[in-house]
Amino acid sequence: MPLDLSPLADAPRLLIEADLQPIQGTRFQPTGFPDLGAATYDGPDGSAMLLVESAQSMANRLESVCWDENADDWVEPLRGLPVVKVLDKKGEPLTNSVLEAHRLNSPYILEGKNKTVLDLLRERLAHMEEGRVNIRDLAATLLEIDANATLHGIFLAKKELAGGRLRLPRALSAFIEAENVTVAASGGVKNDTVNPAGDTSKGFGNVPFARDEYVSPKITAYFNLDLAQIRAFGLGDAATNLLIALGLFKIRRFLDEGLRLRTACDLELRKLRGTRPQGFEAPDRTSLEAALPGLIETVASEGRFAEPRTTTIVYEK
Repeated sequence: MPLDLSPLADAPRLLIEADLQPIQGTRFQPTGFPDLGAATYDGPDGSAMLLVESAQSMANRLESVCWDENADDWVEPLRGLPVVKVLDKKGEPLTNSVLEAHRLNSPYILEGKNKTVLDLLRERLAHMEEGRVNIRDLAATLLEIDANATLHGIFLAKKELAGGRLRLPRALSAFIEAENVTVAASGGVKNDTVNPAGDTSKGFGNVPFARDEYVSPKITAYFNLDLAQIRAFGLGDAATNLLIALGLFKIRRFLDEGLRLRTACDLELRKLRGTRPQGFEAPDRTSLEAALPGLIETVASEGRFAEPRTTTIVYEK
């Protein structure tokens, strides 16, 4: 079925919800935070709520499902999108702008001896040293060398780049919540069959431990694609449609292949629904995979991508 994005033409947001459940059993392990543990809180109606996966973590997961680690490249339908790859001094893959924690603002891209990307950004964005940041110019530059960052958002914190003022909010965000949760307490022991009474501070001995997992009648993943922001980039219809399709592809592929969040948190999709615009049905993955290569080449034909589309640099301190 051809990809039809016309139902989104006047919508400021695309909101999608996905009902999830453990793929086996009933228990699951949520994300944890230092000095906090699981993020539990009271909902507006007083029900016990739990943050299963944070917005920061979901941003990373929505990108990791787009990268083929074996090929060190985009997954097949996304081949041809611009990306920055970083090699070590031996010429082996080190990292890239899709997987780096700060994307294009990675120290491996901007802080090494190789100044290719820093100089390019400086050249494209030098006119913003004073005055308001031009979001359209920033988005066009990101699309040219690191298309993924146009959706993910970025904070170019270096003072050499408009005094560290270049920021682009996330256009695609997501999180996972669980409602009416209860604790499933359990425990275990790290066994030392050689010396059970050994010094545990050095890794010896038997070490018992407590473990909290959770159960919930309703686990929901929420996705928010900011269509108004994408249109405000002023990149033209082809690039706008590409970014929307890329966002939808990330969601679909994550729900198909990215739901093993942790060893004890393996989920599966029960139901997917669009909540805004009301009645919108997200295209299936097959339609998106069929449409994306053509959308990528259309945008490339408009001269909006760097050539070559992969910017490769070698990192040296």
